[in-house]
Parts: sequence; C-alpha cells; structure tokens
Amino acid sequence: MKKLFIILLIFSSVLACKTAETDPERPLKAPKGYMNETLLKMAYGLGMLDLIDSKPPVPDDLEAIKNVTYKTVGDVDLQLDIYKKKGLEGPAPTMVFIHGGAWKKGKRQDYLPYMIDYAQKGYVTVTLSYRLSGVAKFPAAAQDVNCGIKWVKQHAAEYDIDPERMVLIGGSAGGHLSLLLGYGGDETLFNQDCKELGTDSKVKAIVDFYGPVDITTPYAITTEQVLSFMGATYEEIPEMYKLASPSTFISTDDPPTLIFQGTIDSLVPVSQSDSLASWLDKAGVDHDYHRLKGWPHTMDAAKKVNEYAQFYIDAFLEKHL
Repeated sequence: MKKLFIILLIFSSVLACKTAETDPERPLKAPKGYMNETLLKMAYGLGMLDLIDSKPPVPDDLEAIKNVTYKTVGDVDLQLDIYKKKGLEGPAPTMVFIHGGAWKKGKRQDYLPYMIDYAQKGYVTVTLSYRLSGVAKFPAAAQDVNCGIKWVKQHAAEYDIDPERMVLIGGSAGGHLSLLLGYGGDETLFNQDCKELGTDSKVKAIVDFYGPVDITTPYAITTEQVLSFMGATYEEIPEMYKLASPSTFISTDDPPTLIFQGTIDSLVPVSQSDSLASWLDKAGVDHDYHRLKGWPHTMDAAKKVNEYAQFYIDAFLEKHL
C-alpha cells in the first residue's frame, strides 16, 4: 500500500505543476510538493495517517449529562449535552462547541473527542444542536445558537459553569456560527427567540476552525451550501447575506479569536481566514492565526493536527480566560 501511495503522490506532484486556479476568493489547489485533499483522504483510507478516535468512550471520571432541552420550536426539542469531571468544584471555564456540516448536516456528538479531552482538562464542555438548512433557513441556526449560549449562562450554577469564562468553538459551519454570534450576538435579528433567557450572549473568546467569514464574496454566493443556508440568492436578499457574515460585525470590542485554517481547503477558501485575520488586526482585536500549509478541510481529524491545535488552544485559553 505504501508503494501505491508513493506512486499517487508522485502523480499528484506532476499534476501540481500545471497552472493552478488563481482566483483568491476560490479554494486553492494544492501547491507543488503538497498532496491535494483527495490524496489526503486516500492516505487516511490506506492507513498512512493516524486519525483521532471519533467515538471515544467516556472515561469513568467524567459525568455526561445528555439530551437537555434548551429550546423548543414547534414540536421539535433542540438539545445539548454537557460533560464535566465528577466532583468538579466550579465555577469552571466552559467551552461551547458548535458542530459543522455545511449548515445542512452534522450532529452535536461530532465534537465528542474534544468534549472529552477538555472536560478532562478541567473545563465544562457543552455541545448543542441547531436547526439545519433543510428544516429552516437563516437566521434560524444563528437564533438557536444564541439561545443556547443564553441558556448555558442562565443555568450556569446548576452545572458548575463560570458564565464569565465561556468560549465558543466550532469548525466550518460551526466556526461560522461561533464567529457570527461571538461578534454579533447582540444583533436584533438573532434575539427574536428565547427572550425569557435575557439578552446576554457575550463570550470571553472564540476558537474558529476554517469557518466562512464573508458569504457575500462572488464565490460564496454561488455555492450550493450557502444558497441552501440562506434560502434565496444574494441578488434577492443582499442585506440578509451581510447579516449572515461575521465580517459585518467585527469591531474593536470583539473577543480574542484563535483561527486554524488549511491552505488547500476545498470547501472554505483560505482567503476567508486570511481576510478575517486582516480585519481583526485592523480592528485591534487580539487574535492568533495558524495557517497550516498543505492541509485540507477537517484537518484536525488527523492526530498530528489535532495535537497541534490543542496545544495552541490550551495556551490561548490560558492567556485569555
């Protein structure tokens, strides 16, 4: 299998010598000397790269509180799960995980490996479900996540949570929603529901893995994922597209932000994170940007990247919480 993979790698290097797509708003092809996303997936399948366990067992020293309803829409209960150390003496810093899946799929359990790892490090970890684009269009998902943040804050004492030390973390669509609510949580549009939970959805920090930041770019407005999320074209509802873009809400008082992005991401162009880092720099918002050369979307499924990311997440949160 190794010989086969080496042959494929050489073949990909030859292909990489061809002229690459140069539109900065579109996903980049793999540069010369780096595998493309297809070959990385093949490497996973051939056992050439170690992946994290996506469904690890919950250790005996952790308490898992599952299927807690934080919001009901019609006859659908939106739920969250909480993990924390047994006997935890709170209040403890808390990480709220927002799953990805192009806004149309995915589930809150997708972040179980991170949930367990960070609960064992002394955090309370929370992961929540939200309405997907097949059920409701924007701003439904944003409103749900905002309600979830408020619910966690209001119920903080019950679960050893420190509401003043909360972090939003997500990847892809979850990264987008983390940025959107982390920067624009006080936007009127996102506060139409759950008024009984108050208005405070501010968080102390944001961790973003390859999340879209500006969905008004010429490339973004043509993608099936964005069109499905929004429910109409940019030409039909341009103001809603702006409100759905975290970039709209960037200001000097935004929480510190940690960004991870692979340079050969074929779903979210690296230019999105490049722009985010630039805008945060101009606004004077504290941020760290890890631009990982030659890595694709969902790169943190690889043990190597996951360990790297957790090392820098730990340092970032130690500094800002």
